[in-house]
Amino acid sequence: MSDNQANQPQQHVFEAEVAQLLHLVTHSLYSNADIFVRELVSNASDACDKLRFEATSDDSLYEDDGELRIRIDVDTDAKTVTFIDNGIGMTAEDTIENLGTIAKSGTKAFLEKLSESQKQDGNLIGQFGVGFYSGFIVADTITVESRKAGVPADQGVRWVSDGTGKFTTETITKETRGTSITLHLKEEYAEGEDNYLDRSKIKQLVNKYSDHINLPIQMRKEVWQEDVREEGDDSDAPLGGEMVVTDEWETVNKANALWTRSSSEIEDEEYIDFYKNVTYDFDEPLAWTHNRVEGRVQYTQLLYIPKKAPMDLYAREQQHGLKLYVKRVFIMDDAEQLLPMYLRFVKGVIDSADLPLNVSRELLQESRDVKSIRDGNARRILTLLASLANSEDSDKQEKFAQFYSEFGDVIKEGLGEDMGNQERIAKLLRYATSTHDGLETGFADYKERMKEGQKAIYYLTADNLAAAKNSPQLELFKKKGIEVILMTSRVDEWAMNFLTEFDGTPLQNIAKGAVDLGDLQDEAEKAEAEKAQETLKPVVDKLKTALGSRAKDVQVSTRLVDSPACLVVGDGELSPQMIQMLKQMGQEVPDVKPTLEVNPNHPLIQKLETSEQFDDLAQVIFDQALLADGGQLEDPAAYLKRVNELLLK
Repeated sequence: MSDNQANQPQQHVFEAEVAQLLHLVTHSLYSNADIFVRELVSNASDACDKLRFEATSDDSLYEDDGELRIRIDVDTDAKTVTFIDNGIGMTAEDTIENLGTIAKSGTKAFLEKLSESQKQDGNLIGQFGVGFYSGFIVADTITVESRKAGVPADQGVRWVSDGTGKFTTETITKETRGTSITLHLKEEYAEGEDNYLDRSKIKQLVNKYSDHINLPIQMRKEVWQEDVREEGDDSDAPLGGEMVVTDEWETVNKANALWTRSSSEIEDEEYIDFYKNVTYDFDEPLAWTHNRVEGRVQYTQLLYIPKKAPMDLYAREQQHGLKLYVKRVFIMDDAEQLLPMYLRFVKGVIDSADLPLNVSRELLQESRDVKSIRDGNARRILTLLASLANSEDSDKQEKFAQFYSEFGDVIKEGLGEDMGNQERIAKLLRYATSTHDGLETGFADYKERMKEGQKAIYYLTADNLAAAKNSPQLELFKKKGIEVILMTSRVDEWAMNFLTEFDGTPLQNIAKGAVDLGDLQDEAEKAEAEKAQETLKPVVDKLKTALGSRAKDVQVSTRLVDSPACLVVGDGELSPQMIQMLKQMGQEVPDVKPTLEVNPNHPLIQKLETSEQFDDLAQVIFDQALLADGGQLEDPAAYLKRVNELLLK
């Protein structure tokens, strides 16, 4: 490249708003300085795409150099990083128009020149306008040298600016077409942790942001050069050495966007390697799905389900999401808007033909298109999970079991967050039951085992399986051989507020409201319950007085067989477990009073009528029922004192 000048540098002033834009770029537009690598490589790729398109009708534009490429050259002595492409290039007028004007990279004007028949072919060319200015995040001066393809070598241009509101242009001789952008790094970016003169750091950023670009991105090769002993030196001391930069260029990206290929052409090993590359996960993925979605919104999805849950899975405020590309240009790492929160464990890539992005490419704007992609991703993942859950293949069944053990509780959140897919989610859920300990029973399995005449799917929530299996609420159901689903996750109590039926069959929490077994309860049992209600009325009234405000009501139970009492809340009210969970989360909890149900056939209840310690015994019975239901005592010391006194009687 020659520096011969055809005239003196001419000074220009940016558009009036450019100072404001540059301040925005360097202070708030981008969340981290690394972004400049993505933007400048993307612009270089755009320039090569434009040349490739123009050359379809005029191949002389290649100027005997048809191998399009992008090069990044690091000069540690000059403290510069240069991005070089052999794409379409610019004239002096182009630099003034495109680099001196806000949000105009030339791409939009280029597309406007295309005829209607050509627009489809030019559709892959990106339309982003301010990426070039991201260089000023790390550079105090930027020098651009360019020559447009097809124009004489002596009509090149040099554009220089320190980003303070002015720039200069001058005509130079440039033998090769294309553009070089040289960043003269600020001191803070030429040393220390943010040192962009570190070639390995630049390579890492290329791999992160631009590995998929289907052009070779090259850097000068580094080799180890060992020290040579001087003649006559017979020392046994080990020789030193250093890494030396050579004049040979090597490709540092794979230049292959895996998701753009047909799934029939991709081996499982390639999918697995790609997953490990984008997620840094040492394990293989559990399953994946790769699809091209056509319609009003066109996009490609390559979605993975990990084998293990991350440590921060339940930290909903942590960043989660998919890698987003628009026309193969990397936009962001964690596009959380493209997945509902309950699928935050899903990893992968979305490549959209077009999406509404804000000016920095870092935040998606909510729109109908974004919602369409999010809904499509959710359906695809739920379909993949259903195929594993319903498969007769033992390996797939094992994969679903592994998935559920890691992510089952998270997917339950979808019952309240994704009403449109609630039925799909409900079909995936698995629970233990009063007759099956393993997490293997779905609602459909339960329905197949329901007793004749049973009108509802019965379930019970508890802190753990042991507590659930020993709950007094189960006694009547065990006696009658009615299976009950046992829900032991903290999220169950919340999630089941949103699911009231499954496949037309109502769901009933046996710890809430009255127990109505319908046809499963005979007339003799109903008559006996009514008789007990009358017989025990004096004791019930006395219990109400003794318990005072602790209980909403006291009733004779029809659900107890072996236990003296249990606590019941009304339909739609918070259970003791839910109240405890909300308190642990620091939330205000409404004052919910439970109903105490007593077993008229239990000796302890029968003893109450003649007990001299009626009030103390009433409090102990209530506290024991609260403990059995997973609640916590407000005054454990008072409870122990009462128990000890009763034991001494």
